[in-house]
Amino acid sequence: MADMQEKELLSIADFAKLSRTSRSTLLYYDKVGLLSPMSRKGNNYRYYSYPQIYTVELIRTCQALGMSIDEIKHVRNEASPKLVDELFENQINQIDEQINTWISAKKLLTTLKNVIHPMLTVNETAFSVEYVPAEPIVLGGINDYNKNKNDHAAYAQFYIDSKEKYPDLDLNYPAWAMYSEERIKSGDWVWPDRFYFFNPDGYDKRPAAHYAIGYTRGGYGHCGTLYERLIAYINANGYQINGPAYEEYPLTELCYTSDEDYLIRLMITVRKK
Repeated sequence: MADMQEKELLSIADFAKLSRTSRSTLLYYDKVGLLSPMSRKGNNYRYYSYPQIYTVELIRTCQALGMSIDEIKHVRNEASPKLVDELFENQINQIDEQINTWISAKKLLTTLKNVIHPMLTVNETAFSVEYVPAEPIVLGGINDYNKNKNDHAAYAQFYIDSKEKYPDLDLNYPAWAMYSEERIKSGDWVWPDRFYFFNPDGYDKRPAAHYAIGYTRGGYGHCGTLYERLIAYINANGYQINGPAYEEYPLTELCYTSDEDYLIRLMITVRKK
């Protein structure tokens, strides 16, 4: 019975049905050299044999494994256990890389969403003192403003130094600014002491503390008035500055086309007097 079936030929429509594929897919397989009809008869009608169903299964399996057309053709033409073992090992490595890429992308998306989402309902006009738990960050070194260097140069150097120090760390996370307690008290908050990445894999910490928090709108660094108002709020409500300030930008070019609309959050470390 099997020998009889092997000698029978099937139309492309019947073969597509039996092989659980489509006519267009079979035409594509023929075009790229993966699977050609067993016979072509009058009017170029295509006919396939029963054993070719197993070839379709092989192609489908290889495609499910993520193999390219050339790799599948290589398996078909040069099949051997050693070749398949090597190809599968290579495919496993590629899938591992892909998985790592997606894990990193999800972690970045989750972090950005967690930064942006609370800002959708925040009261931008209110000041408050809140306990904020520690958060992992990647803290840069003290910025060098000698020899006419400005904050833009310091920001670029922060990226260079971070990449050199942490070559495997994703640096696509938000980069924000930190000001020392001394700088805040002296009213010098033009250029930050340090920059930091708000990165969940960071080796440093923005410490758990009570922070006086306020908001304003504007481009990067345009929050001098916010410092003055928030410091006045701290003094008027029985608090005193007790550590650095963290200047954060939760809503920027990802959310707005104009930097006038950027949302800035200022967090100054405080304690009760």
